[in-house]
Amino acid sequence: ADGAVTVISKHIEFGQGNHAGLAAIVAEELDADWTKVKVEQAPAIAKVYANTGMGVQGTGGSSAISNSWTQLRQAGAGAKAMFVEAAANKWNAPAGEITVKDSVVSHAKTGKSATFAELLPEAGKIAPPKAPVLKDPKTFTLIGTDRVRRKDSQAKSDGTARFTQDVQMPDMLVAMVAHAPRYGAKVASFDATEAKKVAGVVEVYQIPTGVAVVAQNTWAARKGREALKVSWDEAGAEKASSDTLAANYRQWAAGKGKLPEKTEWQAFETKGDAAKKVQGTIFETTYDFPFLSHAAMEPMNCVAQVGTGKAKLTFGSQIPTVDQLNTAKIVGMLPGAVEIETLFAGGSFGRRANFQSDYVAECVEIAKKVGKMRPVKLVWTREDDMAAGYFRPLTHHALKITLDKDGYPVSWRHRVVTQTLMKGSPMPTKGVDETTVEGTKGSPYLKATPVVDAQVLMPDVNIPVLWWRSVGATHTAFVMEHTIDQLARKAGKDPVAYRRTLYEKAGATRHLAVLNLAAEKAGWDKPAPAGWSRGIAVHESFGTLVAQVAEVKLVDGQPKVGRVVTAVECGTPISPDQIAAQMEGGICYGLSAALYGKVSLKDGVVEQTNFDTYRVLRNSEAPTVETYIVPSGNAPSGTGEPGTPVIAPAVANALLALNGQATTSLPFVKA
Repeated sequence: ADGAVTVISKHIEFGQGNHAGLAAIVAEELDADWTKVKVEQAPAIAKVYANTGMGVQGTGGSSAISNSWTQLRQAGAGAKAMFVEAAANKWNAPAGEITVKDSVVSHAKTGKSATFAELLPEAGKIAPPKAPVLKDPKTFTLIGTDRVRRKDSQAKSDGTARFTQDVQMPDMLVAMVAHAPRYGAKVASFDATEAKKVAGVVEVYQIPTGVAVVAQNTWAARKGREALKVSWDEAGAEKASSDTLAANYRQWAAGKGKLPEKTEWQAFETKGDAAKKVQGTIFETTYDFPFLSHAAMEPMNCVAQVGTGKAKLTFGSQIPTVDQLNTAKIVGMLPGAVEIETLFAGGSFGRRANFQSDYVAECVEIAKKVGKMRPVKLVWTREDDMAAGYFRPLTHHALKITLDKDGYPVSWRHRVVTQTLMKGSPMPTKGVDETTVEGTKGSPYLKATPVVDAQVLMPDVNIPVLWWRSVGATHTAFVMEHTIDQLARKAGKDPVAYRRTLYEKAGATRHLAVLNLAAEKAGWDKPAPAGWSRGIAVHESFGTLVAQVAEVKLVDGQPKVGRVVTAVECGTPISPDQIAAQMEGGICYGLSAALYGKVSLKDGVVEQTNFDTYRVLRNSEAPTVETYIVPSGNAPSGTGEPGTPVIAPAVANALLALNGQATTSLPFVKA
């Protein structure tokens, strides 16, 4: 009644800015006043709010905009049709003569007009059209303009935005959990005597994942946990070191050593006769990638309330349907009866979405013991999240490529060794886990190669792994793009020209478009500034094409990235400003991992537990990023992740141009 238009978003906002884009899709078709449009988070009801690509309510895979594009256009257009019909009935005028602009409905012939608010009583009685007429994109006045800016900036700047850590409820308790130092270990015994002496500690409980200290505040819970004495049963614990795992991966990829039980190579792309010997020059290389932490700025946390036949969660839920399911198993009720109030979250990069709902399940276990719907806030410290969380998998690639007389691939043998991300899935993958090979499988370079023999080995290791921003592309982009630069160099050809030939052979027109735009805007044909070199990389992930040119120089032997020129083709651009922000953020995130990121385990114990040992990019190290968008009339694809995997190979290729040295393992800067 006040004229505000509220868009209910089924997708969580955890920094990626999707709420603005989702609201703009509705506002465009509705012709609403953009200044009066706001966004609220949807409740957890999968039947109504499911991500149609996932089948559950959840946000991930850079799918928020693409998944909602048609749905929200229809919603906006349908509501607009209802207002128009209400006005037509009220003014006895043909609906075809009525126009809408900035939440005002008008009839030019009679000079009559009314706001949405004024027409609301009549419009609300009209049945929504089943197939509303959508706008011709050529007539868009909001989508694709710089007017589409974030709706949450003010609240996030002044502190009024509500995150899980901000939640305060009457009689609320705070919990922390003592976790085992090694994955797979269990509590053998514990002594809570000293913990209960800490002022503010209320109770100590054993739960499936450790021992929980429940207190009146965070500090008391932390001090109580420090006073705990816990003995761990490590009979089933993982005691491998990451160096040992990496060595095993290299052996297996080379066809040496005994494979783990029930583990076998699986083909993910084959073409031609791989058994037939192909004549030409042989190029061989291998690549090693470490475990990585998500390191979201807001560590994991959750507020849970459990009573007789009731359960409510208040937190930043990335996949509410899975969190409802896992909660229901613990408290013994139907998943749909679990209420979730989804808040803003301070980052995720994939961490908040796992099949076990790990930290959520812990909070529910504790709240169940407390009972009576008394709220319990579980708080994980940075150390908890990095030592007891999930990681981007340790991965190894081995390539053997045969080249023709012009230096182009005629056969491509590829081996990948990495853990599956689908372990524990309610819908386990049959055969190859596509997330382990996405970015290699279907690559235009393989399409342009007559003989392909690509296989993956997925050993079962008791170290929890999870999708990490851009998932498989975090390693496949580097392998494919850095290899191509080495092949171009071996053939004595310019890396851009070499790629053009392969793209044309593969019919990869979208790859060509971003390649050409990035090269043009970066001034590829002109010399780099004195002391700097340039590297280029192109990759497709989540339906979006990204090309990046990085300008790099060595400072005290370490790479410094100064300027990054990015070209992106993501279908119809909803918010150019937000696309640029996502490219900037994705580049910094990817560069941080490429320069410094590494999680190592020694005898099964994680060695990096905070930012003193898990180095991240500093503000002063962030490059200048220029973003250029390739025009497209296609439906939009995502931009939250595709900027991340391209920067590492772009930097590696710049270093290759600078000193002729290939990079075969990350991070660039070794500890």
